[in-house]
Amino acid sequence: TGKSGSLDEAVASNRLISSRWVKRAFDLAFGSLMLLAFLPLGLMISIVIFLADRGAPIYAHKRVGRGGREFYCLKFRTMVPNADALLDDLLLRSPEAVEEWEQYRKLRNDPRIVPVVGAFLRKTSLDELPQIVNVIRGDMSIVGPRPVIWDEVRMYGPAAPLYLSVRPGLTGPWQAGVRSDATFEYRVSQDVQYIENWSLWADVRLIVKTAAMFLRGKTQGAY
Repeated sequence: TGKSGSLDEAVASNRLISSRWVKRAFDLAFGSLMLLAFLPLGLMISIVIFLADRGAPIYAHKRVGRGGREFYCLKFRTMVPNADALLDDLLLRSPEAVEEWEQYRKLRNDPRIVPVVGAFLRKTSLDELPQIVNVIRGDMSIVGPRPVIWDEVRMYGPAAPLYLSVRPGLTGPWQAGVRSDATFEYRVSQDVQYIENWSLWADVRLIVKTAAMFLRGKTQGAY
């Protein structure tokens, strides 16, 4: 029985390693194609952001990746330079904002967003495009759980080790569905289900679903 158990564990370990290699190869291939396809659009967005307030177009925020390794998650900047101070002030003044922030980790009427440009990028999720670079570098995957900070990892509770076992994704199960309208608890449940039932076909389906939503202009729930 001991030998049989050891053999089963070895087979399961080999399958896990193979799955990770397959997922990584897919990320590199698809991510490289995305980088080439969206490079002209990315340059144009960078120019528009710079012209809006003469600030840096790219924003890097520290997030937690596989194995607890921290990395800088790249985004097109959609917030004003003093965004952190504005958030702290709002949460001190508004119990409603505190409740919304604790439930969703986002605000529907966010005072930190750069008018027009920032709102458009958030609404269309184009602010996420620089994360293609994170995918190619190996910080992230095309599909996976949303990249979070340590405080949010702790909110995963017993599922935290599961989150830390994979790379966070450019898109994922709830981003391709309800998007920002999902509570944090719902996001965790979707992430857990995705990780436990991962397959390359599931990744392809979520990519197609995300692309279809974007092309149809179904941006409700994104802010």
